[in-house]
Amino acid sequence: MTFNNLLQMIIAALFLIVFTFCTWYEGSEIMDRPWEWKYSAHFTQVDDGQAMDADDISNFDHFVYAAKFKPLFPFLMVLAASYLIILTGYILFKSNIKKMALFLLGLGVLFLLSTGFVSNSPTVGGNIFQVYFLICGVIAIIGAALYYFRMPTGLHTKI
Repeated sequence: MTFNNLLQMIIAALFLIVFTFCTWYEGSEIMDRPWEWKYSAHFTQVDDGQAMDADDISNFDHFVYAAKFKPLFPFLMVLAASYLIILTGYILFKSNIKKMALFLLGLGVLFLLSTGFVSNSPTVGGNIFQVYFLICGVIAIIGAALYYFRMPTGLHTKI
């Protein structure tokens, strides 16, 4: 791993940590909105008939709430995580064309599957993530095809 790659990893990881903290903080607003628990507290077991305390809300539900209603920091968090994943794949598989293409293909499929999870969201954040996952999935699959079908460096002809 080169110094440049290491520096990129460190900077992206720091951004991910900052954006994760900001997302968690913004999502903590869910504790003040009990009418939203039924729709945004997916990680906390919410029963329709039982009253629940704000202390029972899972920290993961903070991220869900922030992604739905305050999507800036969650979007930046997912962007930083995506960059880290792609950079890690590049570092691991840059010497093997087929493995790199397979990695990008798998990542593209995961992005497209993620599109399906947020596709029916009536919130602004859900729509933003749907478009992001769809675009990233298509780009990753096209990148995999281009990476796989590129010519080896020794076979280029001069024009």
